Amino acid sequence: MASDLGVRFLDRTTPPHISTLILLAGIGALTMNVFLPSLPEMARAFEAEYQLVQLSVALYLGMNAVLQLVIGPLSDRYGRRPVVLGSLMLFVAASIGCALSQDIYVFLMFRMIQAVVITGLVLSRAIVRDMVPQDRAASMIGYVTMGMAVVPMIGPAIGGVLDEAFGWQSAFWLLAILGVVIVALVWRDLGETAPMTNTSFAKQFRDSPELFQSQRFWGYCLAATFASGAFFAYLGGAPYVGSDVFGLSQATVGVLFGAPAIGYMLGNGISGRYSERFGIDAMIFWGTIISVVGLSMALAVHYVGVRTPLSFFGFMTALGLGNGLVIPNTMAGMLSVRPHLAGTASGVGGALMLSGGAALSAFAGWILTQGTTAAPLLWTMIATSVLAVLAILTVIRRARQLEQGA
Repeated sequence: MASDLGVRFLDRTTPPHISTLILLAGIGALTMNVFLPSLPEMARAFEAEYQLVQLSVALYLGMNAVLQLVIGPLSDRYGRRPVVLGSLMLFVAASIGCALSQDIYVFLMFRMIQAVVITGLVLSRAIVRDMVPQDRAASMIGYVTMGMAVVPMIGPAIGGVLDEAFGWQSAFWLLAILGVVIVALVWRDLGETAPMTNTSFAKQFRDSPELFQSQRFWGYCLAATFASGAFFAYLGGAPYVGSDVFGLSQATVGVLFGAPAIGYMLGNGISGRYSERFGIDAMIFWGTIISVVGLSMALAVHYVGVRTPLSFFGFMTALGLGNGLVIPNTMAGMLSVRPHLAGTASGVGGALMLSGGAALSAFAGWILTQGTTAAPLLWTMIATSVLAVLAILTVIRRARQLEQGA
């Protein structure tokens, strides 16, 4: 966060430091994937089917989607700071509940409550847009999510090691401890950035059609939904592919699972450096193309008979690179269509993205049954990535129409 924005670290009378925003986004990413290498072991511990335990991903994403519909308007009305703090405290309690669960259904209940941590990611984006204009917001969001990308790269590896050393519960104790640390940091550093307003929820609701009638807003939402949908399908299916198809240990799956994050970090770095120069639409378009090409190469290699862990996970770096270009720029686009409704836009856009992700994650778990290869998962990821290309092309076409006065 640049000094020209008046930021002073650990001073809650100023906007937050960029490191605080990175950690707010990162704790959500860690919560999503740190325990994934443990899914097969959790199925055995709970004496439940893998598909049931795997719902801990789909239900978490689905609850994320529902919560984002509330988080955005709440933060527009009451401010970013109180909503973030309250959500983080609830997250800590839910993490402890997950760790202490003895029944799969109790665990799934606490896992759904844990989804409240999405507040950090949603509002870190809205906070950036509160402070800077569209193209600079894309660059800053790129830097925030570049730092966040380190978390999914190392999270599964940490989770796999913790599982082998202390059991699956250790990942959730880690989340609870980190949650307490971030609550303390947010209390000290996060100054309010939302414009002060007395707008009622009824007024916000009346203003919503102004946002929802924008073709560009929905185009950005769909591009983000389909691009990230490939990654969420990967979240739901890759643990099974690693452990059951390739016969890898939890720790090894955890290490290889982070492959997309390498590309994601690179893509975020490119977004941070070049979005302001080339514009967000061009960055999104090329990001979607990279994902399609990389995943198609993975499928081609699979069909010629090269079916190894490195061939599967290695090509996932292209998916990460594409998403690293797409996500920060689509988010900046959503938030900039109607800046005065930035919190609502972030919530609705994120809800659509994660509801699609929840469906694709569950679908990936459903299609990967005993004896299947990685091919059904790869086909699913390619299909959603192609839809992302089509979505951004509609945005580009609409932007040209607006330039021509259509």
